Amino acid sequence: MGSLTSLMDIAQQSLIADQNALNITSNNVANQNTPGYTREVVSWQPDDAVTLNGQTFYEGITSSAVSQRDRVLDQRVQQQTQVQAQSQALDGALQQVENIFGLSSSSTSAGTTALGTAIDSFFNSFSSLAANPTDTATRQSVLDAANTLASNFNSASNQISQIATGLSQQVSGIVGQVNSLTAAIASLNQQIGSVSPNSDAGSLEDQRQQAINQLSQLVGLDQISTESNGITLTTSNGAVLVDGGKSFALGTTDAAGATDVVSSATGADITAGLTGGQLGGVLEARDQQIPAYQSSLDNLAYAIGTQVNSQNVLGLDENGVAGAALFTLSATATGAASAIAVSTTDPSKIAAAASTEGAAGNSNAQALADLASATLVGGSTADGFYSGLLGQIGNDASAATTDNSAQQATLTQLTTQRDSLSGVSLDEEAANLTTYQRSYEAAAKVFTIVDQVMADALNLGEQTTVS
Repeated sequence: MGSLTSLMDIAQQSLIADQNALNITSNNVANQNTPGYTREVVSWQPDDAVTLNGQTFYEGITSSAVSQRDRVLDQRVQQQTQVQAQSQALDGALQQVENIFGLSSSSTSAGTTALGTAIDSFFNSFSSLAANPTDTATRQSVLDAANTLASNFNSASNQISQIATGLSQQVSGIVGQVNSLTAAIASLNQQIGSVSPNSDAGSLEDQRQQAINQLSQLVGLDQISTESNGITLTTSNGAVLVDGGKSFALGTTDAAGATDVVSSATGADITAGLTGGQLGGVLEARDQQIPAYQSSLDNLAYAIGTQVNSQNVLGLDENGVAGAALFTLSATATGAASAIAVSTTDPSKIAAAASTEGAAGNSNAQALADLASATLVGGSTADGFYSGLLGQIGNDASAATTDNSAQQATLTQLTTQRDSLSGVSLDEEAANLTTYQRSYEAAAKVFTIVDQVMADALNLGEQTTVS
């Protein structure tokens, strides 16, 4: 009877273990489309063993769920997510800059843009004035062309500033999302440390990993595994975000009109060293790329304005009076594109004649027209410098788009590799379901047979009411 009782216990444990395996499989199927879910497999372990006369007998079997996660592969996906998110954010910002100048993948010609056309029209208007220096309509055309040029400089500069302002607003929004996720990760660290400090915590780790993946899309991270199955997270430049069950929020501060990022742990401005994620791409565009474009635009506006002003004061206007500055400019090149404006509305103030000519002369108008082919800025003509600026913007935008496509392809490859291990395959789960069901039926059959044998033994082979 003792052996039969043991056999019945073993059958009972097998039934429990098989039922647990069926539950694990059902859970996998139910969570096939759950974001961040990691497939679980059944781990079978023999129960306590008993040794009699040199032979070891196992008392049954138990089953448990083990998540199929590769921590190294998970971190590779996180790191690539950070790189891809940064390249995507940079690509988006540079496409906005391209749109300001009317650039496209098929055209980066200065002559096809509004500002390029305005520059050409402005200098061409002086050629027309040289041909007919006393014509009021021609003089008015020069003023109109000057106003159009100034307006295009103002518009381009203001739009670039608006992009920079929008990027600063994104910084504030991203910081808020980062703080929400780091608080959630710290809370999950606490739960995991309490529930499963020395082994996989199943769904809690799935939730934490999903939160870290989302955080990787926002900011560059370094991750360190700690005791009690915890994780410490820092930014790419070492500012602590999560340490065990504690989170350290990021803050923002205004720095010369831009939004910078501050670590609450140290109070230091950490903007300069932040890379990775959307925040890294936004900061790269705002603090590196856009200031360079704005500076070039300012230099061009300042060079054209100062050279035209210098030449205009050398001549005589229609009234025989020495010419004055045609443009109002800032004191230095900084901010020149947004500040440039035409200083007069009187067409007679244009100094078409040289100081040695009468008021009807045209030598100074020709000298003003010749500025189109003169070296004005950066060792180039105005058109040449502007073409170089457009080429730089176009090249940078194209490179960002190409890089983003490459980074996305790499991320897709790594994600596919991870999912082949951690993702749920319905075909595999169907096969497992059949296997565990047959095992359950076999254990149930053993249980039934042992029950019948025990009944027969108790009844000494006689047909009675005992069953």
